[in-house]
Amino acid sequence: MVRRKFSREFKIEAVRLVTERGGSVPQACRSLDLVESVLRRWMRELSDAPGLAFPGNGQQRAELAEIAALKKEVA
Repeated sequence: MVRRKFSREFKIEAVRLVTERGGSVPQACRSLDLVESVLRRWMRELSDAPGLAFPGNGQQRAELAEIAALKKEVA
């Protein structure tokens, strides 16, 4: 099975489908061919930190990058 990648714009539009347009999560998932847990995670990430959500291209959030650097330093 191939892991699918979604653009930041796609993720934001998928969340908007539920939050702004009044669709239900299961309905949006069926129309977008997504698993509910993925869409719910995107919704949580976008509400927690809208500017930092979905950095893309293998970029980590600042907190995760700092933790990784500290682990590397300790090792």
